[in-house]
Amino acid sequence: MKQTKQQAVIEVTKDQLPMHCPAPGSALWDSHPRVFIPLDDTPEASCSYCGTVYKLVDHKDGSASSN
Repeated sequence: MKQTKQQAVIEVTKDQLPMHCPAPGSALWDSHPRVFIPLDDTPEASCSYCGTVYKLVDHKDGSASSN
């Protein structure tokens, strides 16, 4: 049976750009090489290593709403 891993979604505000993955505060043992996530031209992008999705939002308020 094939298991699918649910991808993490990280909300990012403009003041956090440029964003990179692994995100600041990630565990060192669970890391991969640092890659910058291109959120200048698109409101959502994913990491080519781990698939984590980064979503550009106006502000973080704990809800799923964005731009």
